[in-house]
Amino acid sequence: MTMEDLAKMAGVSKITVSRALRDSPLVTVETREKIRQLAEQQGYRLNVSARNLRMRRSYSVAVVVEMTPVKGRPMSDPYPLELLGGITQELTTAGYSVVLTSKQLMDTAPVQGADGMILLGQGSHGEAVRTLQKTGLPLVVWGAPEPGSDTIVVGSDNRKGGVSAAQRFIEQGRSKLVFLGDVDHAEVQERCAGFIDAMNGHGTVHIMRPKAFTFEAGFDCISSLLKKKGTSFDGVFAASDLLAMGAIRALAEKNMRVPEQVSVIGYDDTPGAVSFVPPLTSVHQYLRDGGVLLARKMLDLMNGNPVASEMLPTTLMVRQT
Repeated sequence: MTMEDLAKMAGVSKITVSRALRDSPLVTVETREKIRQLAEQQGYRLNVSARNLRMRRSYSVAVVVEMTPVKGRPMSDPYPLELLGGITQELTTAGYSVVLTSKQLMDTAPVQGADGMILLGQGSHGEAVRTLQKTGLPLVVWGAPEPGSDTIVVGSDNRKGGVSAAQRFIEQGRSKLVFLGDVDHAEVQERCAGFIDAMNGHGTVHIMRPKAFTFEAGFDCISSLLKKKGTSFDGVFAASDLLAMGAIRALAEKNMRVPEQVSVIGYDDTPGAVSFVPPLTSVHQYLRDGGVLLARKMLDLMNGNPVASEMLPTTLMVRQT
């Protein structure tokens, strides 16, 4: 019994049989059930390994998470989970399996045998991108485009995100500002550049560079700044919500009121931003949409279709900080 035989018996095409047996939503539920029952009656099993060998494909994509999980920033955060949700939905619908791994586990067989790679996060100075480029596999990256690179990148418009934060501070009459984020990362660098450009002529910006995106790092940076004599600032733009929340806690411990004395804006607009006290103003990233777009770019790359980098919009969610 071959797939062609089964297709004839069911009165459908071979590709419909293949999709039905892989539970693809491209085939109606009724047709899927009919083909599965017929296959069971005839003792037919889809030989995935044989198909992949014949097509010289594994029909899998490795998703590599660049971030190193730490206590203050676990993998259960919306980033990267929302990206992963969009990626998985799109790839499994197209008949591909997803191999999730970290940068530290690149040498495993499932990763090496993948048809392509999606990298979530570029790393400091883009070192994670260069590591994956050495594999020679099709590659799509979540991050910010880097000058002179032809790597396909999907990301948020980080520069405009920075501009929106600056415009908010200008509206509030804030002029002594702190940018909190590690500008060695391309995305953070873009946020900072947009922020500084938009603040031009409206105030000063002091850059602080925590080496993590955690609550503790934000707390430590602002605490150390508050200890310096003669230091005054009335606004903080943080490169992540966790950094912003840490900054607010440090201000509270010195009895500095937010937003009366210091306004604070975060980045990512995580669920915790809404429930934080006070609710955090933050730049929203459309991460799930980004995951879908990453997967579509990867499918196009693997199928030899023209592909270009693409940026998604951001939205400043104004709350009480």
